[in-house]
Amino acid sequence: MSVSEKIVSDLVANNVNFVTTVPCKQLAGVIDAVEAHDDIYHIPANKEDEGMGLCAGAFMGGKRPAIIMQNTAIGVTINTLVTLTQYYRMPLPMLISYRGELGEPVACQVEMAVHTKALLAQLNIPTYHFHKEEDAMEFDAILKHTFMCNKPVAVLTDASFWQGY
Repeated sequence: MSVSEKIVSDLVANNVNFVTTVPCKQLAGVIDAVEAHDDIYHIPANKEDEGMGLCAGAFMGGKRPAIIMQNTAIGVTINTLVTLTQYYRMPLPMLISYRGELGEPVACQVEMAVHTKALLAQLNIPTYHFHKEEDAMEFDAILKHTFMCNKPVAVLTDASFWQGY
């Protein structure tokens, strides 16, 4: 089973039935696996904060949502995370490609990488950083935790996790 299939399998095993995604080269395999899975309703979003709004609506409608996105848009999601997701105690697993780390080929991606973890920490959002494929073995427990405590959680997946760009 590929790491993308493992991630989607864990989403389904934890009754995540609504996923919104924002395009990302690193996450393309997961996005394709989400799109192909019959038990997940997939809605692509134009922007990460828009995707969080879709997840909030799905949650309020009785679904278990997740968002798949890049870290470069964490800045535009802060208001949505605080005034919607956290205020209403919505569990929201966020699978995030952590662009801007070692090996990043696009210089502008580096600036947001410098701030990503600090912003998530300031918001008191539990954050896990996947560096190796084996780290994906924790994903099931992370999903269980976020739905148990009704909080958003960030899973950062870097280039080494995806084995390159």
